[in-house]
Amino acid sequence: MCGRYASSRRPEDLVEEFEIEENRVAAPLEPDYNVAPTKEVYAVVERPPRAPGDGPPEPAARQLRVVRWGLVPSWAKDPSIGNRLINARMETVAEKPAYKRAFARRRCLLPADGYFEWYPTEQHTLAGKPRKQPFFIRPTDGGVLAMAGLYEIWRDPTRADDDPERYRWTCTVLTTQAEDAVGRIHDRMPLAVERERWDRWLDPTVADRDDLLGLLVPAAPGRLEAFPVSTAVSNVRNNGPQLIEPIPPEEAMA
Repeated sequence: MCGRYASSRRPEDLVEEFEIEENRVAAPLEPDYNVAPTKEVYAVVERPPRAPGDGPPEPAARQLRVVRWGLVPSWAKDPSIGNRLINARMETVAEKPAYKRAFARRRCLLPADGYFEWYPTEQHTLAGKPRKQPFFIRPTDGGVLAMAGLYEIWRDPTRADDDPERYRWTCTVLTTQAEDAVGRIHDRMPLAVERERWDRWLDPTVADRDDLLGLLVPAAPGRLEAFPVSTAVSNVRNNGPQLIEPIPPEEAMA
């Protein structure tokens, strides 16, 4: 699964990186080196025009938005369901009721510096459970990791029509079987969308299931690197660039 990641890039950098046409970020997020579910994150989406004109159809506009991590389907009665829908498995995303509508029409990219996974070691806690060593996994070239995601827009029935908070934008991260280089740490990993596939993945007019699944491929060998980091990242209250700094091998748990 993907339960934590780092996101430190400024919105203006993401606007340039992803060729954003509409920056819908009202207040920039602080750099976050310990992004956890329910937090607000950046998402790249393509939205159709609000109202069709008399002329030919206009293309969808690429937007940068702030969404909450934990997908709340449009049909949900209780938004707390989002706490459980932080990841969508590639193998079943096109069929699962919670995801299939979003997979067909509301796909996004979730920019990240990299993500965290925990590897069980031979050491044990006082309760007898294996101690886990966190690893940070990132692109070897230091570039942005464009994680494949889905987003939904949930209407809060308790809020008035003129309430600016009446719509909640939420997202989930797609995952797949981990490639060999990082599979030794965890058997699942977030799906990254390669740059040449961004346009088609985001295009809301593309709805063919097989076509969309064909865009999602595991990272090529050598694309990602993993290294041990401080166990401080295990506490969601900790934050800062020190959480993604490699620690010396002798400090890592065996």
